[in-house]
Amino acid sequence: MSDPYRILGVAKSASADEIRQAYRKLAKQYHPDANPGDAAAEEKFKQISAAFKLLSDKTLRARYDRGEIDARGEEVAPHHHFRSSRHAQRGEFTDIFSDLFSDLGARPRAARGGDIQARLDVDFALAAKGGSQRLKLPDGRRIDVKIPVGVEDRKVLRLSRQGQPGQNGGPDGDLLITLAVRPHRWLRREGDTIHLDLPVSIHEAVFGAKVRVPTLHGDVDVKIPPNSSSGTLLRLKGRGVRRSGQPAGDQIVRLMVDFPANEDLADRLRTWMPPAGYNPRKNLQI
Repeated sequence: MSDPYRILGVAKSASADEIRQAYRKLAKQYHPDANPGDAAAEEKFKQISAAFKLLSDKTLRARYDRGEIDARGEEVAPHHHFRSSRHAQRGEFTDIFSDLFSDLGARPRAARGGDIQARLDVDFALAAKGGSQRLKLPDGRRIDVKIPVGVEDRKVLRLSRQGQPGQNGGPDGDLLITLAVRPHRWLRREGDTIHLDLPVSIHEAVFGAKVRVPTLHGDVDVKIPPNSSSGTLLRLKGRGVRRSGQPAGDQIVRLMVDFPANEDLADRLRTWMPPAGYNPRKNLQI
């Protein structure tokens, strides 16, 4: 076999990612399934697989670059084939027999590449609305991950053929991405319903008002009924999670009356008393 770098069409300074990309491109081009009956393509595919096997192994690649082994992975020593079996490792016998069967024309068994595990932190709004986010993998690759609408925390996405490369024409492994949805400061989610605690002033709660309320799909004007209190719930139809083919979720707004630290307000409350018989906890029971 000739120089593996030349077979893959890469420079000797090529990174592991560049070597992997070159292999994938050539393997698809010369794979026997894509060239039925083409003996030349099949031979080319064998050379590509052997070159990648050598260059994808850091130890073998370094030894080849130093001239310690040839392009077939064999020692560049005069008596390589007469080593004592007592000192040979099991992996060395495997390589010898593999080369022998390859020389006789037998095709090595295809093996599927391994899966890669990764984690992707996703913002609350992106997980609810869907979109795309870039992920950098340990091998240096960067891919754009499609985030489904309404995806939940710890959901695992499987990206086919984005894992470790297959061997001897076998399929590449998959990429398994575990999503970690970050909590939101103001919003929380229950199914497709979004919940928001909305601070309102005493004046707005007592006399009513129109205020701007943030939602996943933009701000909306909301009317606060007069004589509202903390805990009053308002429903915004269709302002929750919107999945394709399903009814849109709502947003539930819970009013939270905010009392400022104000001496004038405190003085007014000292002279005010609630109506006789009024008890804010009369319905509180377990």
